[in-house]
Amino acid sequence: MSYISNKKRSQRIRKKLKKINKKDRFRLTIFRSSRNISAQIIDDKSKKTLVSATSNKKGSTNKKKIERSVEVASILAKKALEKKITKVYLDRGSYKYHGRIKFFAEALRKEGLNF
Repeated sequence: MSYISNKKRSQRIRKKLKKINKKDRFRLTIFRSSRNISAQIIDDKSKKTLVSATSNKKGSTNKKKIERSVEVASILAKKALEKKITKVYLDRGSYKYHGRIKFFAEALRKEGLNF
């Protein structure tokens, strides 16, 4: 895929998400690189990051990418539940719901986040 088609897909998805956004939900964004994955929960009204987690740390390089994404999801979910955040909506950007993104989302659901 080209850069332009990824950008258009990302904009299209974000536009749809803004339509269905409810007042009690925060946006969960995901960034995926070739090695790492990071995610953050953002309050769009105040435009501030509430919780974030990443796989960019020592000791996680020995694990597979999917294992790292599941680990980051559980860390993020624990931090979110500590701040009493239970409802979010998933902003996957231009990434397809497949592979690491899918395992990340399933791990979040197992930990107790609703989206």
